[in-house]
Amino acid sequence: MAQKSRIWNFFDGLKGDKVVWMIVLTLIMCSAVCIFSSTSTTKEVMSGTQTRVDVMVDLIKVIIFGIVLLLVCYNFIGVKGYRVLAQLGFPVSALLLLVVVTHFDSLSFFKAGQINGAWRVIKIGGLQLHIYEVIKVAMVMYLAWAVDAFQKKEYRIANLLSKLPHFHWLGKPGWQKIIYIYAPMFFVMGCVALGSGSSAAFIGFIMFVTILVGGLSMKELIAPAFALVAIIAGILLINKVTDGKMLEGTRIETWVSRLQGSGDALEDLHAAKPKSAEYYAALDKIRQPYSAKIAIKQGGLLGKGAGQSTQRYVVPVMYEDYMFSFIVEEYGLIGALIVIILYVSLLARGSVIVRNCKDNFGKITVAGLILLISGQAMMHMLINSGIGPLTGQTLPLISYGSSSFIVFCIAFGVILSISREASKKIDRETRTAEPLKMTHEGIQGELDALDEFESEI
Repeated sequence: MAQKSRIWNFFDGLKGDKVVWMIVLTLIMCSAVCIFSSTSTTKEVMSGTQTRVDVMVDLIKVIIFGIVLLLVCYNFIGVKGYRVLAQLGFPVSALLLLVVVTHFDSLSFFKAGQINGAWRVIKIGGLQLHIYEVIKVAMVMYLAWAVDAFQKKEYRIANLLSKLPHFHWLGKPGWQKIIYIYAPMFFVMGCVALGSGSSAAFIGFIMFVTILVGGLSMKELIAPAFALVAIIAGILLINKVTDGKMLEGTRIETWVSRLQGSGDALEDLHAAKPKSAEYYAALDKIRQPYSAKIAIKQGGLLGKGAGQSTQRYVVPVMYEDYMFSFIVEEYGLIGALIVIILYVSLLARGSVIVRNCKDNFGKITVAGLILLISGQAMMHMLINSGIGPLTGQTLPLISYGSSSFIVFCIAFGVILSISREASKKIDRETRTAEPLKMTHEGIQGELDALDEFESEI
């Protein structure tokens, strides 16, 4: 009983939002169970260089490291600290993107790398960092600071330079929005598009939503939105006119083909060259999404059971981009609903935290990160179900991937840290609310009065 009391006291002593804590711990447990079952078909396991136990040991190491980072972000950094760190979000993102875009490889221990023919990772020693995962969180926090600073007129460098001759324009709100908000957004989206058009679209959407919930009006977003549409239209036009030669080496062609779909092209190729190498190469490109949909169909209501997935032998990265399909296949609609409820609950709880945050920067940060996590989860599920073009978006905190897991642990650490201040207000409102007992007594009084009235009759 004493041991149980100590454990209970540990959880009861957590000052962050306890609902978010429960969601995080449940997602991590789901990740461990699903990854242990779904990674039996990795190249390392199939070739015999690793066992499933080795995979789980590596996963446990990543989980422990992620939880440590989460606790550090939760315990040792407050809103003021995050406001300072958030200002580094864009510089850090720009540096990582420039390393990848320039294919930097001058240093053996720090250089850019490729995945599936696209430059989108940085290799640091023996580790591989997916920079898009870092950029998502970094830019949400940067924009939270930028919007908050714009509303408070706290762009210190711009305001200081505006006092110098020929730089007075830096003090104008319009120019400050362009320099601190719009230009960083377009720079990030442009660089990310060179490696992944779908990731650029998703990150861009999250950034626009973040500044919108931050307080910028729709009128202020019309001009940059039109500019973005014009840039995309120009890129697509150039790609079509030059037959892809001017943009050769980028991911624009892949992006366009995913938007247009490849089913008709495959049918035409099958009719012309039914058994050619070209046909089988095209078939391999769509084998994974089709198998993911088959897994969802075969899952049914209750699923096949833990460890009984068959489509994991067809989809080599099912534990990453198609984790939701795997969950449905093994645990059915019930398992899928549990996962959906977790992310929807996170979204609902996030709105409560935002509503009770005193600090505007904290509100925007929590709102942006919650929308990022829940939005990526919903996109992952929709794409696994065959709705929308293919992307490489993982299921947050569940899919296999050290970079994604660690970055989202940091994001949850930030949310929980900021939620500590909001939870104080929530607890105070709960204590001052009218107790349920008073309502019961009121109802009992009405019933007694009704009895007296009936006795008089």
